[in-house]
Amino acid sequence: MRLIVAITGSSGAIYGIRLLEALREAPKVEVHLILSKGGKLTAALETGRKARDIEKLARHVHSDQDLAASIASGSFRTAGMIVAPCSMKTLSGIVHSYADNLVVRAADVVLKERRKLVLMPRETPLHVGHCRLLLQAAEMGAIVAPPIPAFYGKPKTIDDLVNHSVGRVLDLFDIESSLVRRWKEPD
Repeated sequence: MRLIVAITGSSGAIYGIRLLEALREAPKVEVHLILSKGGKLTAALETGRKARDIEKLARHVHSDQDLAASIASGSFRTAGMIVAPCSMKTLSGIVHSYADNLVVRAADVVLKERRKLVLMPRETPLHVGHCRLLLQAAEMGAIVAPPIPAFYGKPKTIDDLVNHSVGRVLDLFDIESSLVRRWKEPD
């Protein structure tokens, strides 16, 4: 399975990083990473991780400016794409098919080929423009999966919260992980 992962400049770079870490444990998944300029900056500010260290978590790394990359073509088959986190700028580009970078072009290709596009928007509060963009993305076929944790698993750490959201996104691609504490009926 080939899967595209994009990390954009919104706060929440840890979601994309944890996703890459989890996918390294899934040996049958070939990860193609796009780390945007904003994603590199935010990841460094929020996690202290350098771009080169994040890029080592993927099998293939593409420049966000390389519109000739394999993942920019519909003939390059993938299972889909996850944008984690998804900035409002990227969301707007996707909804309006404004493919001036590889993140938006790859997402556009995934949508046109009717593959799975999962967006993890990380913005709060949302104004009506954000809500409209999220609705339009869903209407176009994207799955909107904000990193909103569940509390039935009684999370004890921030890692528990991050893991739950990432694990639920992996569930969308039927990728097994130990990140999610599954719901159990109360005694």
